[in-house]
Amino acid sequence: MAVAAVTAATLGLGVVPGGTALAGTGAAGASTPAATRAVPVVTRAALDPSLVAGRGADVGFAEQEAENAATDGTVIGPDRSAYTLPAEASGRKAVKLTPGQHVEFTLPGAANAITVRYSIPDAPGGGGITAPLGVTVNGGGRKTMTLTSQYSWLYNQYPFSNDPDAGLLHPEWWITECACVPATTTPPPVITTPFRPNHFYDEQRLLLGRTYRAGDKVRLTVPAGSNAAWTVIDLLDSELVGRPHVDLVAANVLAFGADPFGKRDSADAFDRAIAFAQRRHLNVYIPPGTYQVNRHIIVDNVTIRGAGSWYTIIKGREVALPVPAPDGSVHTGVGFYGKDAAAGGSRNVHLSGFAIEGDVRERIDTDQVNGIGGAMTDSTIAGLHIRHTKVGMWFDGPMTNLRITDNVVVDQIADALNFHTGVTNSVVSNNFVRNTGDDGLAMWSEKTANANNTFDHNTVQTPVLANGIAVYGGTDNTVSNNLIADPIREGSGIHVGSRFGAEAFTGHLRITGNTTVRAGTYELNWKIGLGAIWFYALDKNIDADIRVVGNDFLDNTYNAIMLVSDWPVKDLYSITNVHFKDIRVDGTGTSVVSARVKGGASFENVDARNVGAVGVNNCGSFNFPSTGSEFSLTDLGGNDGGGTTGPWLAPWELPNTITCDDRPPVVAPPAPSPW
Repeated sequence: MAVAAVTAATLGLGVVPGGTALAGTGAAGASTPAATRAVPVVTRAALDPSLVAGRGADVGFAEQEAENAATDGTVIGPDRSAYTLPAEASGRKAVKLTPGQHVEFTLPGAANAITVRYSIPDAPGGGGITAPLGVTVNGGGRKTMTLTSQYSWLYNQYPFSNDPDAGLLHPEWWITECACVPATTTPPPVITTPFRPNHFYDEQRLLLGRTYRAGDKVRLTVPAGSNAAWTVIDLLDSELVGRPHVDLVAANVLAFGADPFGKRDSADAFDRAIAFAQRRHLNVYIPPGTYQVNRHIIVDNVTIRGAGSWYTIIKGREVALPVPAPDGSVHTGVGFYGKDAAAGGSRNVHLSGFAIEGDVRERIDTDQVNGIGGAMTDSTIAGLHIRHTKVGMWFDGPMTNLRITDNVVVDQIADALNFHTGVTNSVVSNNFVRNTGDDGLAMWSEKTANANNTFDHNTVQTPVLANGIAVYGGTDNTVSNNLIADPIREGSGIHVGSRFGAEAFTGHLRITGNTTVRAGTYELNWKIGLGAIWFYALDKNIDADIRVVGNDFLDNTYNAIMLVSDWPVKDLYSITNVHFKDIRVDGTGTSVVSARVKGGASFENVDARNVGAVGVNNCGSFNFPSTGSEFSLTDLGGNDGGGTTGPWLAPWELPNTITCDDRPPVVAPPAPSPW
């Protein structure tokens, strides 16, 4: 990180469950006097940075959780129950302010910019409100941020609604809350609205206008007259932003009519600058400013560079199309797109140094309203900041050799990034992702396999739905050295899935050196806990050579490792040839391994502690034959530790003793600590 990290260990502070360091011992839900919280606590994914050293993205900002700051507000959480404000907060805790209250952060290093992650209420009928937040530093430099809930607060069943009073979108679906299919139930069940509210948070960035020093105090105050009944502050990121990049030789978009004040649409001016740059073999330069762009900018054989993502902002409205596009889109919006793969795709595209801000407030899966899209071969994407689009980056191959590095993707309706079909030999590295509405990073091998790709040293925090990192089929792919924190529902930290029509796993899959924290979520429909890493054989067998090596699974809400199939296919598909080695499991609410499928896996040097239930919950395929479970565990040695029930991999459990407790009691583990 670019600033010195002051950690809980350095300060000698206590650490509460959930991995959050606190100054003082105020109970959850109580306010804590400012005098007890004057020393800054810098975290990574709400953890002491020493616990995740070498994992995740190396970012230029310092993360400070609001619950560690000085406040006269109320700490909410910890809580991991879906559809609650604490559950969607980083570290599962935040600070709730009413008008007149504040939270004050002490800067750990020099900074001239901040990012505030927050939540405010929805409008009574949906659609969001705006509300002010005062910002001062050392009592001066007064600024006002205008917060909004227009891009948050979704409701109901997938693909969700903006209407808090809406009836069920799919009354023919099974509903856990009533344990019924409403359309076939007489009398129909009463479903309380708003039904399943979620996606509560958003974030905003602010340049402070000057550089402040370590020890200066940034106070966020809700004005006494705010129209927001409450404001929840989750965290503050502080950063020292460098000067704008200037390129005097490139094709400057201003020369082609672009408006840096955002009053006129600049899309046509961008097109002219790109065409000129292609003819003259120049780069395109976008100077500081906010540029209105309300459609896709098609890019091919071009380098486009902004002044930096804090200075060059490409911002657009979502625009309804007069007739649906051939791909099914009913809207368009701001985005940089390579040509369609069917038309040959684009090559030699290089995008860097600007922000993309969309206007997507609902999920329509057919809409191409992504920040980056299309097919881009031999290309690079670096140093972008993308928010409020449907998917930050969605690629439809075939395409090859794409490098995606050093980007920030936040506040998405769906994924942050998806390699969708036929993406090969590509790398996603050192990117920071927060608050996605679906998988943070995904490889989805629909129709054509993704192959030889790597997701490395990325940070993924608080995916509201689905997984931090997911791999759906494919060949010879790698997930390495990532940090994944706080998945919230219907997914978990790392997912390996034969589902969604994906091509089979072939060759090998390597999952190495990753850390998950506060993962292992509750699966609403199955009514069981998932693993921090979970394998799901729904459409096909999973039988490629899969190596899970050197990973840390910390503070798991339920299981650390799960291998599962669905009931209708429990006798059709299996999971085999998965090898776990050099794994550390620090805290499970239930088991280390939950096996709910036929097949087998091997375990070597898997060390566990603070295990809440029996180490292995082996249900197999639920046929319970007299020969033992249909799932076998192979002990290759060095598997140590456990919990109150004894060694996690007890000799009597091998190779396939049935130890099936379908829903064991959950024992909340202590906070992670040095191994």
